[in-house]
Amino acid sequence: MDREPNARTATLHDVAREAGVSLATASRVLNGSTRKVNEEYRQRVIDAAARLDYTTNLSAQAIVRGSTTTVALLVADIADPYFAQIAAGVVREADEDGLIVTMAATERDPERELALVRTLRGQRPRAMLLAASRRSDEPETAALVAELASYERAGGRVAYLGSGELDFRAVRIGNVAGAEALARALAGLGYRRFAVLAGPEGLHTGDDRLRGFTAGVEAAGGTIARVERAGFTRDDGREGMQRLLKRGVEGIELVFAVNDVMAMGAMTALREAGLEPGRELAVAGFDDIPTVQDVSPPLTSVRIPLQETGRRLLRVALGEETAADGGEASAEVVLRASTPAR
Repeated sequence: MDREPNARTATLHDVAREAGVSLATASRVLNGSTRKVNEEYRQRVIDAAARLDYTTNLSAQAIVRGSTTTVALLVADIADPYFAQIAAGVVREADEDGLIVTMAATERDPERELALVRTLRGQRPRAMLLAASRRSDEPETAALVAELASYERAGGRVAYLGSGELDFRAVRIGNVAGAEALARALAGLGYRRFAVLAGPEGLHTGDDRLRGFTAGVEAAGGTIARVERAGFTRDDGREGMQRLLKRGVEGIELVFAVNDVMAMGAMTALREAGLEPGRELAVAGFDDIPTVQDVSPPLTSVRIPLQETGRRLLRVALGEETAADGGEASAEVVLRASTPAR
């Protein structure tokens, strides 16, 4: 029977009375206590809760325990497949721990990130995971660190994807090593003269990948003739490639975009200019998101185990694994038709 609009919400006391058990027993059954309850009593409590349409008061639990059964995940862009893969890993790991993931997008705006952290603190999540790319010059960093430190003092746990720029648990991705390995592999195919579609200056992820790629190119005796700064989206990659074409790409053999969606945008710009990607100008990306295998030509990239990285991020936050246990997330070069041998 549907509850009347003005009917009183059932309380834990009501459930205990209906089941004929103590309040403590009802609480242990319904609030996830590790203490065992007699199976007959446990079933009586569950049946009574169902009859009364009782819902656990998560806010009250948070006050008592100091945290909820939720995990807060902050990403830069929910629509970006890179962050979607990381989020999928976090969600799968959370499921195994009986936790629920709340996700929010910072839109790569440090002020928005700070505001989100302040809001999420009030919800008392068990852990807070920061997966958005960080800048080296954010004036909000000190305030963000203070918020996160206060959250940890209240019993929360913080972990983030990064290279140690914040004094919290960090899971590292092999951005430098992966980009350097890519440059060496491309040099092995005969490429010597490159252009790079880099991210905004000061953004750790893009700068690390540019630095690694530059080191690999120089070690192989090659040259980076152009660096074009652009945002991290597909449209940014397209517009960055258009600017490169306008400046002239004579003598450039390959364009490296610091992520895959930028690389796919660059390939679109090449086609719009009447050039065939992979034949008249080679293109490579980074991350190896699933869709790069389906574009034409399939895109050379650097494979990062993104879902496993998301799972590991939560394990580190919850203390089930230390940041040092798995070292840096591995990076594997995957050569495809967008970079044929010369």
